[in-house]
Amino acid sequence: MSFSGFTAQEFEVFGIPGLEERMDALRTFVQPKFKEIGQALVGDISALIGEEFYVHIAKHARRKVNPPNDSWLSFATSPRGYKMLPHFQIGLWSTHAFIQFAIIYECARKEEFGEKLLEHWASIRGQIPDDYIWYDDHIKPHPYPHGDVGTQIGKLAERLIKHKNSELLCGIQIPRQEAVKMTGQEFYEKAYETIKTLVPLYKLL
Repeated sequence: MSFSGFTAQEFEVFGIPGLEERMDALRTFVQPKFKEIGQALVGDISALIGEEFYVHIAKHARRKVNPPNDSWLSFATSPRGYKMLPHFQIGLWSTHAFIQFAIIYECARKEEFGEKLLEHWASIRGQIPDDYIWYDDHIKPHPYPHGDVGTQIGKLAERLIKHKNSELLCGIQIPRQEAVKMTGQEFYEKAYETIKTLVPLYKLL
């Protein structure tokens, strides 16, 4: 495996001012690491779920002024894109790495997912560890710890069903200071185990 793990340099990219400057640093330092971990994991995810997955690295092509505060790679079953599908993500903010399952606002089946989540919540709740985190916005994530989300899941699912721009994501955060100490193998194993834990969410659809 060529992936050697994340270093402080990749996290520091998100403190660089200016869109062009930050994007240059993303392409130079972060995206090669994303490519390496993506290539290491994509075959294992495909085997785990029984579908062929493809790696997509965020390009942030729509940005014209504001530099991205985070970046990610996604695993999805279409070679053409990931936003329209349920998918898995690995990414970085300046403060932490994240590994998560994602239904974002472009997903064509998000209403169906919300309905299935409510229908099977009793089962799903017991399969997700309490320290996993839910979000309803990938741009401004407000975390709901899984251990406390029982009273909120109805609102989160209802929003996913009824609101055009709604999203729902679930996964883990790894603090920067912990992530930079992990070897490539350790991060790979953490990512694989996290995605394996999140498969029941993916299989709702």
